[in-house]
Amino acid sequence: MTLLILGLVLWYAGHLFKRVMPSARERLGDMGKSVVAILIVAGLVMMVIGYRGLETPQVWYPPAWTIHLNNLLVLLGFYLFAVSGTKARLATRMRHPQLAGFKSWALAHLLVNGDLASVVLFGGLLLWAGIEVIVINRAQPAWTPPAWGGPSSEVKAVLGAVVLFGAVAFLHTWFGYWPFPG
Repeated sequence: MTLLILGLVLWYAGHLFKRVMPSARERLGDMGKSVVAILIVAGLVMMVIGYRGLETPQVWYPPAWTIHLNNLLVLLGFYLFAVSGTKARLATRMRHPQLAGFKSWALAHLLVNGDLASVVLFGGLLLWAGIEVIVINRAQPAWTPPAWGGPSSEVKAVLGAVVLFGAVAFLHTWFGYWPFPG
């Protein structure tokens, strides 16, 4: 559990550093970007290794139907993430589509994983995404929506979400986690 929690701490530190300590981040210049990247990657590696190595007690036992809700929320999360990069119409109306997508993904995983390690990991990441939105909004209260990318951006967002969902489902299966009912 220590490795998992340390990974979360590094993830938080790497992502929040720029917003919480902007002058320190600015003084570091390009080296600061490298430090942040190293913190985030190290945190991610620690979270994965820590999570996969844990056998923790069940906090709750999710009903079977939550796997359908999980898949829907993950697909929605991937769509929201893609919306930002493609400048789909939703990106012109929503300030933080990537973080909203991340929250949808984390919530989905909380719903179908009732063990303590999952609660710590996905609950911690869900909490981080919420904190990140608050910190960004405080640091930059004004927001200028991006220009709409046109009809092709809508198609790209949907296709991107579906392709990413398929790739992640394949990887889950490859690692031994069947992400579908049955």
